[in-house]
Amino acid sequence: MAKSDRRSRFLWIGLATASILLGSCYPKGIGSIGPSGDRLKWPEMKLEQKKQHMAEVVLPRAGAVFRSWRPNRFTQVDCVLCHRSGPEEGNFQMPTDQLPRLSGEVFLGPEFKKYPETTRLKLNRLVPTMSEALGLRSFSVITRRGFGCYSCHQGPAGPMFGH
Repeated sequence: MAKSDRRSRFLWIGLATASILLGSCYPKGIGSIGPSGDRLKWPEMKLEQKKQHMAEVVLPRAGAVFRSWRPNRFTQVDCVLCHRSGPEEGNFQMPTDQLPRLSGEVFLGPEFKKYPETTRLKLNRLVPTMSEALGLRSFSVITRRGFGCYSCHQGPAGPMFGH
């Protein structure tokens, strides 16, 4: 086996191992204290607990990201920003078809070409902020799992990457 092949193989093994180790501590407890004495994880929370967490943690953080980008446009941030008309109908399911559909490309080439500033803001600031607020792992291009753009937006044919 050539030296470069071995390096490549060890790199992939190392990345896979790191991905597994880092992913094993998610989801993180973010909610109120549960029966076990630990904070509840997002999937364990009831709808009312999720609504409260959204109002107290997620919306303020999302609002701060959007206001830092376009302060005049995002003076008030509420559920409609991400869920569109869903909350009026009692539907908080994500991803939603009411947000613009994305290209379906893992690296979002078409989105970067058409909306570089918006795409960069969402990838670099919004996704990490929201994944932390929800106690979820950020999307990994290696495992194609975690919280990312396709957690809110659908791809060309609907939900992608397990969302």
